[in-house]
Order: sequence, then structure tokens, then C-alpha cells
Amino acid sequence: MSEQDRPVVTIGFPRMQKEPGERRDFLPSFVARLEKLGAQVVLEDSYGHGLGLSADDYRAVAPGVAFGDHAHAYCQDIAVVLRCPTEDEIRLMRPGACLISMLHYPTRPGRVAFMKQRGLEAISLDSIKDDSGRRLIENLRAVAWNGLEAAFNTLAQTYPHPGFESPFRDPIQVTLLGAGAVGREVLAAAIRYADDARRARFAAREIPGVIVTTVDYDLTGHAGRVRRILAQTDILVDATQRPDPSRAVIPNAWLAWLPMHAVILDLSADPYDCSTVPPQVKGIEGVPQGDLDQYVFAPDDAVYDRLPACVNRANRRHVVSCYSWPGVHPKACMELYGRQLRPLMRVLLERGGVGGIRPYGRFFERALARAQLSRWPSS
Repeated sequence: MSEQDRPVVTIGFPRMQKEPGERRDFLPSFVARLEKLGAQVVLEDSYGHGLGLSADDYRAVAPGVAFGDHAHAYCQDIAVVLRCPTEDEIRLMRPGACLISMLHYPTRPGRVAFMKQRGLEAISLDSIKDDSGRRLIENLRAVAWNGLEAAFNTLAQTYPHPGFESPFRDPIQVTLLGAGAVGREVLAAAIRYADDARRARFAAREIPGVIVTTVDYDLTGHAGRVRRILAQTDILVDATQRPDPSRAVIPNAWLAWLPMHAVILDLSADPYDCSTVPPQVKGIEGVPQGDLDQYVFAPDDAVYDRLPACVNRANRRHVVSCYSWPGVHPKACMELYGRQLRPLMRVLLERGGVGGIRPYGRFFERALARAQLSRWPSS
């Protein structure tokens, strides 16, 4: 399609109406790139404020950018927002418009059905993959490092005598569930305490380091062997991608085998859903779901009493859990996402919008096509 014949595509950027700690908005450099590619960009009023950015910061590099209210940002040809909007926000979009967001099709069948019922197209950022199945929009390093940073900080508070920073303590035992892309990042972060300065300080004092044990999914069917592993675990990490979300990798009853000081780190961010048959549970049953306002939970935290009724929460330990681990350091996160999205948005705009994407086109077109809602199988 020639530039002359290409329709002007409007792109709205609503702010995320999530917890106050959610401060991730796309940066001015990314917005400027879209404008140079011919898009009309609409930002929600106060966009970027959580990162210390003003409207003038965006206008300085994208003079044609427009501002509007929350609904106006959703009423464009394409709405781009990192975390999935609520159903009420999705209702603001007109039929045929496209939502670009982290939509997690495999574990959110209700969301898929709702968007299809609304007549929407969508591109799920977590489903944009290359020809070999590798994700193109991801911040897995931040997931692992930010999560483990919080886990080690928590363990420093719970660790028994002689203390976390004692040269006389045993090596820290990290048990990793899942050896995929996130698991590989966990391994690299864990042996460094997710903090190179801490690692160097401990090494200088000859404090024993970290041992990482990776548990294969198939091993979790052998309770006796898992019990011996858990009994020696200081940090238990869930980085699994389960084939069956109704089956916990670690049932709640098994958490009783963990030492009382142990910390559970939830990196998978799978939701609980008691409305399905059978219910959908987290990989480690009974842990709460955190967010950017609170991601550390003591065993006596009141959040346990608010877990869905179908969830067994009898056995508890300190838990570190966040729906959006990369958001702990928001500006660095959005710099990365912007770089990853630029070539994809260029192709999307060159094709005149999502309707022009060809599933057998060039590299980035094929990746976008794989992530389209219209090409996701109905249940």
C-alpha cells in the first residue's frame, strides 16, 4: 500500500486505571515514532504523569499529539494499553476497533469470548511470536530479577539464626519450578541474589552463596521426592507454564513441608477462577495475587481471608507475588517495550491498520497475525 493511499490510523493511549503503583505509560520517543509513521495519536489527559512526564514533554517530540479523556482514548481505531482493561473499559471501544494489550488468551477464555461478542479485533502482546515461537514483546529478565530482588529482601527478614548475612549460615536453597524462558532468567538472577552489589558484598565476606534446584514438571507427581526438596528450600519460585491450569503444581497441603522462614515467589501470575469447572488455581495453591501497591505478604495478612472460596489456603508462608513484576521499575520497562514494539507498529501502520495484516506476509506481519483475536480458536 502506497503512503498516499494509506488511511490515517488513530491510536489511543488510555491510562491504566489500576492500583496507584501502576505508573507505566509509553514514553514520548515511542509516541513520536508513531506520529512520524502517519498515525494520529490521542493520549489520555495526564498521560505519563506517573513517570514525571508532562503534556509538553510529548508535544516537544510529537507536536500533532492530541489529548482527551479516558473514554476518548478508547474510541480510536486502535487502543494501546499495557495491561488488559476492564470489561467496562472494553465496552468504550467501537465494534471493529483493535485493542493491543497483554491479553493472555490461553488462560482467559472468558475475556476472549467477551471481546469477540463485542465485535472487537485485538492483538495480544504476549502472543506476538516469531516463527520459532519466541515472544517478541517480553521483559522476562525484569520478571525474574525484580521478583527475586523482593524475595531475597523478604528472606533477609525471615531467615533464622545465625542470620541471612552470617558467614556461618548454609547456602541459600532456591527451588525453581519451571525451566522455560522465565526459569532461565531466574537461574541467572538467583545466583547473584538479584543484586550484584549484594553478591559482591557477600562474596567479600565469604558468606555462602546460592544453590538453585530446578524441578521438572513431571517430578511434581512424586510427593515423597518433592517433600525432601521442599524441606530444604529457602525460596520456592513458581515460573511454570502449566498445560492444565486447574491442577496446582504444588498443592496447598505440601506447603507444610517448607521451613517456616521460607519465601514463596510467584512469577507466573496465573489467576484463580472458581467459576470454571474444574476451578482454575495458581501453580502454588493458596498464595495471594499481589500488585504494584503490595507484593509482599506475611502469613497472617488479611488478604488470605479474601481468596476465593474454592482455594485452599490453610498452609501459609511469606509470599512475594505481583501481577506485573516489570512495573517495579516502570521507566526502564517502558523503554524496553517501546523498542520492541516499534517495528511491529511500523508494519501495522504501513498495512493501513489491523485489517491489512496478512498471515503469510513478511516477518513482523506473520508475528502480528499469530496474536490476532480473530485468529484465536473459539472454545
